[in-house]
Amino acid sequence: MKTRPHSLALAGLVLSTLAATGTAHAQAAGSWMVRGGVTHLMPDVDSGYMTAPSLPGTQVDVGNDTKLSGGVTYMLTDNWAIDLPLALPFKHEIVGAGAIAGVGTLGTVKALPITLFMQYRFAEANTSLRPYLGAGLTYSKLYDETGSATLSGITGGSPSNPTLLSADSRFGLTLQAGLTYRFDEHWFVDGAVVKSFVKTKATLSTGQTIDVKLNPLVLMLGVGYKF
Repeated sequence: MKTRPHSLALAGLVLSTLAATGTAHAQAAGSWMVRGGVTHLMPDVDSGYMTAPSLPGTQVDVGNDTKLSGGVTYMLTDNWAIDLPLALPFKHEIVGAGAIAGVGTLGTVKALPITLFMQYRFAEANTSLRPYLGAGLTYSKLYDETGSATLSGITGGSPSNPTLLSADSRFGLTLQAGLTYRFDEHWFVDGAVVKSFVKTKATLSTGQTIDVKLNPLVLMLGVGYKF
């Protein structure tokens, strides 16, 4: 699904609300940080065309989802950290686009993106507000694919022999930008904007395939505790 201006504005708001001064406490080498909050995942779909015998120009789009999430960060040095985001599986609606735009829901798929980031945190370890940048590798696990009656109808399936859907899980590059603001020695709030570059290939039981770039924009906001 294409990123809309209000989504980018929301991303800016998440980060700008953290841009304040506060009491200084250490975020030094050896620190562990855990957090919990919410993550909003917005696929920025670039769909290929489904292979024959589908209608020429057949494409797909993928909907957004929001889930409870969290993460664990370990400070390797005062500036370098390893970060592992965690979240409940996302469930995305697949809809028709291109020549079949408006037909409705074609199916659903669950996604569990697994990413390990290497982060660089700016400023001194004892400052309360620390922006950071991260880069990592994401394994986008796609599973529990379910086709709809609409999908069967446009691909020649039937109630007794419905069209089945599968999607490949793939690796992709992911970039991250965020801010951490500490309230006191232990508690903090963290916000980040993440962009992943991942794609998949969907295959139907009737033989058609379609390549889809998902490339989601992800907004994360959470409250955490430093050990």
